[in-house]
Amino acid sequence: MTTVPAPAEQRLRPFGAGPPVSAFSLGTMRALGSPAQMEAVLRAALAAGINHLETAPAYGPAETFLGQALAALALDNLAPPGGWRITSKLLPGPDLATAQGQLRAILQRLGPGPLTNLAVHGLNTPEHLDWALRGPGAELLTWARGEGLVGQVGFTSHGSPELIEAALASGSFSFCSLHLHLFDQTRLPLARAALADGIGVLAISPADKGGRLYDPPAELLADCAPFHPLELAYRFLLDQGISTLSLGAEQPGDLAWATAIAAEPAAWLSPAHHQALARLEAAGRQRLGAERCGQCRACLPCPNGVPIPELLRLRNLAVGHGMEAFAGERYNLIGRAGHWWEERQAEACQACGACLPRCPHGLPIPTLLADTHRRLAAAPRRRLWG
Repeated sequence: MTTVPAPAEQRLRPFGAGPPVSAFSLGTMRALGSPAQMEAVLRAALAAGINHLETAPAYGPAETFLGQALAALALDNLAPPGGWRITSKLLPGPDLATAQGQLRAILQRLGPGPLTNLAVHGLNTPEHLDWALRGPGAELLTWARGEGLVGQVGFTSHGSPELIEAALASGSFSFCSLHLHLFDQTRLPLARAALADGIGVLAISPADKGGRLYDPPAELLADCAPFHPLELAYRFLLDQGISTLSLGAEQPGDLAWATAIAAEPAAWLSPAHHQALARLEAAGRQRLGAERCGQCRACLPCPNGVPIPELLRLRNLAVGHGMEAFAGERYNLIGRAGHWWEERQAEACQACGACLPRCPHGLPIPTLLADTHRRLAAAPRRRLWG
């Protein structure tokens, strides 16, 4: 098969126990309008030097469309050097026979050959972790590797830092996919520890879940100038050593930043980028003043189960950088997305005061939570999938 050489500056990066991957990965949850749309995006990804594709049965027709697109490119003798690296995922919970059938269906949709990486999709609760480590999930992962159906196994998680830490410490996974963002650095210490242990780390949706950075508000554009917020976010994560960033492209043009950044031979962050990041942080601090939450999590646990740091993080974004649209979108998923997101909004705060003496900055937390709800509560929006 003829290969299309990726730019030398693409800098393939280690990814756990599997083959190295491009700095950017193509997430397939958005190019779902037609097989032709998926094929166009896949061709653009190849031209950008991307060799890693990330998909899942939960993404509607994504796997079927991707399999057809891969077959079309194969007919044209097109593939990245070393071939495509493909990650798919299975939701936790089914018995062994059901899960085996689901994996076989994935392989049938994607085409011939073993799957490079298989992840437990949404390892979000202790029950999910138990399924993967001691239940049918453990049997599935052992069987899949033993049969040569998959290369390495890992997990994705929207769960708590404590749950992710337990999964990483189990020794059962060689890669993970986590929410790692410029505007949410809570899980960065976990990512750094995983990388130090040789575990691959994929950043989930740094553009969309990272702050809808493809459509930034005026304040954020000004704060990041002369750079685009999305460029700074990508560069920041790559500079942290994250193995690969998942980009959910809907059309070929959505890969423009990945193409431009990966084609540069210099360091991910120049002195000018560092200066812009410092100005960004300073602008947010100035607007928030003494009401800025530092995300230390010392306020937890809340007797009423209020996820205080996450709620105040959204307030930080809305007040500090004009990101009301993103903050409101995320806030109104709370309690409406099951184990994929937080369960209690700020109105669950009973102003009991238990958090007040714990806060090292003396924040009036109940008052700030009430303000968060007033600012962000609105009619819920439909999730992209699931």
